[in-house]
Amino acid sequence: MTHTRILRGLSAAAAVVALALPATAAIAEPVDPSTPGRIEVSRADVNASNEKVRQAYGALVQMWTNQFRQIHEVFEAPRIARYERAAMTSCGVIRSDNAEYCAEDNTIYYDEVFVAGMAKAAADQLNTDGDMAAVGIIAHEMGHAVAMQLGHRSRSSYENESTADCLAGAFTLQSQKDGNLEKGDIQEAFYGMSLAGDPTPESTGNPRVDRMIQARIARQSHGTKEQRMQNFRSGLEGGPSACLAELR
Repeated sequence: MTHTRILRGLSAAAAVVALALPATAAIAEPVDPSTPGRIEVSRADVNASNEKVRQAYGALVQMWTNQFRQIHEVFEAPRIARYERAAMTSCGVIRSDNAEYCAEDNTIYYDEVFVAGMAKAAADQLNTDGDMAAVGIIAHEMGHAVAMQLGHRSRSSYENESTADCLAGAFTLQSQKDGNLEKGDIQEAFYGMSLAGDPTPESTGNPRVDRMIQARIARQSHGTKEQRMQNFRSGLEGGPSACLAELR
């Protein structure tokens, strides 16, 4: 069975830019910018993506269990559940093309076709397997679990999301230290972040409507492409303590 998705909410320029990273985490030269549109993923693509997510989930739980132990806390590992199209959760309905951490039932939900599509988009663009673009989504949601369990929950959407992006970067750093990264993984992770920046809305010509649109974006803000990549980079360079002061 082949699934076709149009990846929504992606930035207009989905280029991976060269950033000043540690020598061991170098990124290749910028790729030709293009915007992923219609992405076709097969059941084999979805199965491969789910297996990568399963492996990453185990590594994420191990990392954050160890980190919490160092500060004399106990990490309550979230469950992980995949779905297609939509899912009813304790936090309400999660629609397609999404992933979300629900603190009410301590579960990470992800649309398996969407996540596989992100990996496929990265693979097509970068000539790699694209898996880290998918893993980065789960690492971000696990970052929400880490932050919330340590009491960090802001009224500012951007503050919550930037912390989760940073913690995803910290996981990538730990994976590098553990020797679990493949060639191209860091580039894939940045590519995934570049796709997920907040869109810049076009003016409707109606000031009242424009204000409503801007207010809605602010409530759900994840940050621009540049901000998301920078927040991820902070964790990649500085580790968990660069994201949350109490972590080491």
